[in-house]
Amino acid sequence: MSTAVPGTTAVREVSVFGDAIAYFNEAAALLNLDPGIKAILTHPSRQIIFSIPFQRDNGGIEVYTGYRVQYNFARGPAKGGIRFHPGVTLDEVTALAFWMTWKCAVVDLPFGGGKGGVTCDPSTLSMSEIERITRRYAAELVEVIGPDKDVPAPDVNTTPQHMAWIMDTFSMHVRQNTPGVVTGKPLEIGGSRGRVEATGRGVSIVALDEMARLGIDPKGARVIVQGFGNVGGVAAKMFQDAGCTVIGISDVTGAYVNTNGIDAAGAMAYAQEHHSLDGYRGGDKMSNQSMLEVECDVLVPAALEKVLNIDNASRIKAKLIVEGANGPTTPEADHIFAKNGIIVIPDIMANAGGVTVSYFEWVQDRQGYFWKEAEVNARLEEVLLDNFAVLREIAQSRGISYRTAAYMVAIDRVVKSLKLRGVYA
Repeated sequence: MSTAVPGTTAVREVSVFGDAIAYFNEAAALLNLDPGIKAILTHPSRQIIFSIPFQRDNGGIEVYTGYRVQYNFARGPAKGGIRFHPGVTLDEVTALAFWMTWKCAVVDLPFGGGKGGVTCDPSTLSMSEIERITRRYAAELVEVIGPDKDVPAPDVNTTPQHMAWIMDTFSMHVRQNTPGVVTGKPLEIGGSRGRVEATGRGVSIVALDEMARLGIDPKGARVIVQGFGNVGGVAAKMFQDAGCTVIGISDVTGAYVNTNGIDAAGAMAYAQEHHSLDGYRGGDKMSNQSMLEVECDVLVPAALEKVLNIDNASRIKAKLIVEGANGPTTPEADHIFAKNGIIVIPDIMANAGGVTVSYFEWVQDRQGYFWKEAEVNARLEEVLLDNFAVLREIAQSRGISYRTAAYMVAIDRVVKSLKLRGVYA
């Protein structure tokens, strides 16, 4: 099955974007959106494609393709990461920018959605080559990014160092120091304390709040986390600190399960030392898919998209699923979970901690005043729980899932901004 990507003539296999459109349509139907408004919201505001010629260390010249999609500006500057990956396409970047629009809106941030990328394989490039590509990418976008236009951040295969290069390149072009052009920067040049841990922390914040509503005592609650990178690893440690028993963790090398409990902090230290969990002896090894089907109280898919699907949904034995990754659940699986009484906290709510603290970083850069980490974490918890309460009330009053409620909240906020601003023609 295939679907046309809004704003393009391309056709692609239904993927995360297809799922996002399906979720959007379900919520939009409940909001009775005007067809014209719906048309605006399903088309990106701007798609930018450009060439990135650069010189290899050996003197050879190569050309990569760069992308930046600014999906919607109704609530403020576009916001979204930049990824360096050989599989980056305009379709993918458009889909992710679409998603960022709703993620920013559901936690009530004054941002629209954006995303960018370069079609390259960083593993084949030297650090100096990566720097040249990054700076050329930034230079091509000088006219369309900025603190009041579009604020990029790290994503797949990009880091605070990449953001430092982009900030410096942009600042040199505009002839003034502009730290607010990107977020996710090193602390020394305007980054925010708490940013690295923010997404994983946010996952644990909303999960523990929902566990309290469901009557699941953290002390002894069994948690499984698929994906042990920055999101999953931090979330696992936060769950453990709250008294939960982490019984399963995984990365690309496989899954590791111990029903007596895994030391999350120790596993993080092992993974950092060995660059993966390969060889970890704190649990019995099994496949990632098998681990998803182990009985638990809380399941956190924090790795890949579409891992919870029609093939395995009926075998999932969690009470609560908290989506740390983007798009880990297909619409078909979502319906099975609803039928089986499994609560799902959707990605646009569950993993919005990262963009929330990116917003805090943007605010601090504009103020020139930086907060202590405890203040960042307290503000993060307040933003997430206040907005989670809004969508929970809608879900309960209308008898719908948290996912549909989250999209309804996000779409409604964007539509209100759009209507107040009007359509300039």
